[in-house]
Amino acid sequence: MPSNSHLIGRQPILNRNEEVVAYELLFRSAEFDNAANVTDASHASASVIINTLSGFGLDHILGPHLGFINLELDLLMSDSISILPKERVVLELLETLQVTPELIERCRFLKEEGFILALDDHEYDPIYAELYEIVDIIKVDLFVSPLDKLAEMIERFRKYPIKLLAEKVETRDEYLRCRDMGFEYFQGYYFAKPSVMEKKRFDDSGTNLLKLMRLLSEDAEINKVEQAFKESPGLTYKLLMLVNSVSLGLRMKIQNVRHAVSALGRQQIKRWVQLALFASDGDTGLENPLVEMAAVRAAFMEHLAANLPELRGNIESTDQAFMTGILSLLERIYDIKMEEIIVNLDLSDDVKGALTDRSGIFGKLLSLSELFEQLDFKEATIQFEELGLSQEVVMAAQVKAYNWRGGMR
Repeated sequence: MPSNSHLIGRQPILNRNEEVVAYELLFRSAEFDNAANVTDASHASASVIINTLSGFGLDHILGPHLGFINLELDLLMSDSISILPKERVVLELLETLQVTPELIERCRFLKEEGFILALDDHEYDPIYAELYEIVDIIKVDLFVSPLDKLAEMIERFRKYPIKLLAEKVETRDEYLRCRDMGFEYFQGYYFAKPSVMEKKRFDDSGTNLLKLMRLLSEDAEINKVEQAFKESPGLTYKLLMLVNSVSLGLRMKIQNVRHAVSALGRQQIKRWVQLALFASDGDTGLENPLVEMAAVRAAFMEHLAANLPELRGNIESTDQAFMTGILSLLERIYDIKMEEIIVNLDLSDDVKGALTDRSGIFGKLLSLSELFEQLDFKEATIQFEELGLSQEVVMAAQVKAYNWRGGMR
């Protein structure tokens, strides 16, 4: 496998409203046995920068959000990081860095140049006093600094012009307690894994969405689609808000369902209906991490299906892969069984098998996408090679999926 081909993982960073505002970019290569065993951190970070900027571009990886990039000392001190757009990245100083006059001077220079700086996995120490006056963000690892011992440390930080980011947040209680303590940003599996999010009630609007998905999949007449929307005015509002919230290059706002269908096409409307399942009335729309995860998973599977040798010539495969990705998350988010979802939709046997027991080709694609979400790149590499996919194809699918907003245009 080519040594210059790497996979890029992302972990979302959220604000106090539980909206995605940034991603930490995580270098992964199939050459390493495991993501945690990358010993040359500078090589890893340099690879992230090179692949992100020259390979695909920050907009494709990050969308409108910031990107946190880990830096070891030699890369931090190198002029090569000047290639990074200051308004798009956060330079994350690893906890292994030693405080020296040279480091202080370099950080002060980078700050004056306009870079945002963060300290990674940090605990308060007076030796960092000068850095506290320079950096913008301090990341506190909840595994290293338990909640019960945080109050005193946070109090010491208050006199400095910094914002706190809690990482390795794994429960809602941890999130709420950190928010009450004054943390501004949050990162961890609580937000990245929908299985640990609080479940919502699958109400009438959810049932109507499943009905709409079926009508659109059957290529029903526009009058039937409009009528389905009229049965749920709140659903109509939700869909139009979703469509209008993304820059679609249109000269006017979409006002009604017929306008939306004619302007965007049935395929795009079908995708937005699917995404609307994750945007309940109280959520934050497209910045909701569940919407983000659902869209990325579905788009990733869609792009893989388009390149899979086994599915070559199957014109329905990309739609089926996308549908599988979207529906696979519903059971964990809502109080609804997968059997009930399947009953409401006229799904193919392949999609049904993928959703119920991860069987068949779509089941394999679903399992592969879940491995990437868990950042288990070692097992993922084994699986995509068994499917006949190259690392270059998989990485391209990753980037297209990360850029799902642009891909929906």
